[in-house]
Amino acid sequence: MTLRHPWQTSFAIGATFVAATLQLMIPRLLGHAVDQTQSAFAGGAAGQVAESALMTTALLLLVVSILRGLFTMVQNYYSEAVGHHMGYELRLACYEKIQQLPFSFHDKVHSGDLITVGLLDLEGVRMYFSTALVRTVLLTVLIGVGAYMLLSTDFLLGLLALSFVPFVAWRSSVTQLRLRATWLDLQERLSVLTRVMEENLGGIRVVRAFAAQTHEIMKFDKASHNALTLAHKRVGIRVINTSAMNFSFFAAMGLVLWVGGNKVIAGEISVGTLASFLTFMTILQMPVRQLGLMVNAYARASTCGSRLFALLDLDIAIKDAPDAKPLVVSDGVLRFENVGFTYPGLEDRPVLKSVSFEARRGETIGIVGPPGSGKSTIAHLIPRFYDVTSGRITIDGQDINKATLQSLRQNVAVVQQDSFLFTTSIENNIAYGDPWAKEGRIERAAESAQLHNYILGLPAGYTTVVGERGVSLSGGQRQRLTIARTLMLKPAVMVFDDSTAAIDAATEQRIRSAMKRFARDRVTLVVAHRLSSLMHADQILFIEDGEIVERGTHEQLLAVGGRYKALYDLQVRPEDGVKVSADRVVAVKREA
Repeated sequence: MTLRHPWQTSFAIGATFVAATLQLMIPRLLGHAVDQTQSAFAGGAAGQVAESALMTTALLLLVVSILRGLFTMVQNYYSEAVGHHMGYELRLACYEKIQQLPFSFHDKVHSGDLITVGLLDLEGVRMYFSTALVRTVLLTVLIGVGAYMLLSTDFLLGLLALSFVPFVAWRSSVTQLRLRATWLDLQERLSVLTRVMEENLGGIRVVRAFAAQTHEIMKFDKASHNALTLAHKRVGIRVINTSAMNFSFFAAMGLVLWVGGNKVIAGEISVGTLASFLTFMTILQMPVRQLGLMVNAYARASTCGSRLFALLDLDIAIKDAPDAKPLVVSDGVLRFENVGFTYPGLEDRPVLKSVSFEARRGETIGIVGPPGSGKSTIAHLIPRFYDVTSGRITIDGQDINKATLQSLRQNVAVVQQDSFLFTTSIENNIAYGDPWAKEGRIERAAESAQLHNYILGLPAGYTTVVGERGVSLSGGQRQRLTIARTLMLKPAVMVFDDSTAAIDAATEQRIRSAMKRFARDRVTLVVAHRLSSLMHADQILFIEDGEIVERGTHEQLLAVGGRYKALYDLQVRPEDGVKVSADRVVAVKREA
């Protein structure tokens, strides 16, 4: 991805070459300055010449140091710029991929794991250019050219000056790889910590309701302590190896001082030459230690990149077909033709088996059955949240698998069981599907959902901000708001997936009356456990074990005296005064 930013990359690498070259000049200049200082002490004409040369060397050293600082600044700036551009692009690509992945993916992957990939793993890839590639160039120039300069000046002294490099490079690399291995473990433990916190915050009302704060604190403390124990281990590894590397450096410096000092006394080298060797060692100490960081950066980028690009390279199961065309709705006829469905990974447990029915514009289809029978699956197949395993679903004879997703989901709206709201105003939540909708249209949708009067009673009216996930509203109010949000789209097919479960019967009746004018121009599917929610339907389907076992109007199904009649008797006219759901009906019928 660095090739997408050729100018910034070129500036960063070019500045690194120049900065490293200028840094290598500093030991030589310091060595010359020391020798010139000695000559200046001699006095006389030679001393004056040496003093003048010393001034020139000092000015040159100042200029080189300033230039080195400037080019290092350019290197750091453009290295970070390339890294942040990469991070920006990868972040968008990651977020876009998550938006496109189907429900079947999100069913299996925890959101905390996706956040970890999108933050920590992406950061490891982002830092690859500045901490690995640029550092490789810097160390290559410093160690390669510097070693040649030292060995060509004095082979023995050069070997002693470089003697700490292999040991420090080895220990630094081993240390960083060990730290990398423990970092992966720590990252996993931090992911667990994130999941614990996320679940606690998401269910904070349940925690308070059951007075489970102590249990949650203990659970969080356990996860946090696991991360802390590993963090202590990482500190121990770093401290021990840093001490060993410091010892090797100072031991090498001591050898250079001892051997070099003897060479100075013997007149083989000058004091300035010895000073340049010592200065070079000081300059080289930190970059050599960074060899380990460089190795770690490569290892981290490889590991993090494998996870990140594994996500980015995932095939999008639900996508437009190559020959997909926009869905054109004229008559508004929805048809299921021998539809079968099995969730991925559960091929031996089909959810739907040969489901067939037809719904025309203006008709309402009610779907009822015990939990797990496949009711919600039918609702999710129509907008292609999942693809059918067999058979097909058509709207006006057009196979929805051959229609573009955008056009399909503009014509099919599902009010789901989970009434999720965003942390923004009520107005923005209602107009989420059409942000540019006029105020009057928003109010009419809220009025149809029997929410308008409640909103007017709020201090800020439609601009009132709901809390996270809509916690400031009751369950029924949240469901009514999601109904209003769906009505804003004016879809050809409306699907209510048990979306009135938290609404009282009187309010539900008013919503149903207000929605009659909407239902005249579109197909309406109502999935419910409560029969009062769908008794008005033109056709009712009783689903059991993924199959339609009974169908007809409310009166026809009562006359048949089957499962629907048993459910009606238990819900509406229970002899013991207890209302029960459809799963009890199946149990009663099987016992009979």
